[in-house]
Amino acid sequence: MTVELNFQDSGGEGTPLIVVHGLLGSADNWRSHVKQWQEQRRVIAVDLRNHGRSPHADGMSYGEMAEDLLALMDRLGIDRAHLLGHSMGGKVVISLARMTPQRVASLIVADIAPQKYGHGHDAVFAGLRNLQRGRPENRREADALLAEHVEERATRLFLATNLERDAEGMLALRVGLDQIETGYEEIMQAPAGEGAFDGPVLVLRGGRSHYVPDSALPALREVLPMAEVVTLQDAGHWLHAEQPEAFQAKVNAFLSALSA
Repeated sequence: MTVELNFQDSGGEGTPLIVVHGLLGSADNWRSHVKQWQEQRRVIAVDLRNHGRSPHADGMSYGEMAEDLLALMDRLGIDRAHLLGHSMGGKVVISLARMTPQRVASLIVADIAPQKYGHGHDAVFAGLRNLQRGRPENRREADALLAEHVEERATRLFLATNLERDAEGMLALRVGLDQIETGYEEIMQAPAGEGAFDGPVLVLRGGRSHYVPDSALPALREVLPMAEVVTLQDAGHWLHAEQPEAFQAKVNAFLSALSA
């Protein structure tokens, strides 16, 4: 059963660009990029199920999340779109492209390969559970609770984007943490669908990230044979936040070449 996703739509004409965040992210994380991209095209940033302002629901498989996204396209009357996905969101857009390639004008995949990954978020989940139990009154208290398990300040700041005031005025998580943790094994899996997506693809990877090593490229090209792979040398996994101007420039050049 699909979830009616929350989204932010810039409006405009032409084939839209749909932007899909990664694990524990949201459409809000992409505001500065959307502001720039919407000058040239219609941009729709989505919250996946159990993220942002979208409803909470059991099931985090890539087939289910791709169906949610397809249902949103149907609801908005979008026949075809350019799809940009970071990390988990990259697997969602690859899944949609494999399942319904006729709905996809192009793919932009940010720092993820179409493969299964190992577990790596135990400290993050422990920090978020600690924050839940602690019921902080302010962001300083929230950061201290996260810091008991998550050492990197940049990661804590990212996780804190999921906080909002509850009915009692305390800071609480808006994500469906129970559903995400239960579905974590599904999130680590390869994208849904079968075969290859033969349309145009840009894969952007961080030079300091381990998510898309050279060893993953042969398997990546089996799924995305038309992929142009570009490395942003001074970026890690959150390459769109670490190298925003370079990231935007690569996306703009890719999309402009398609419409030329």
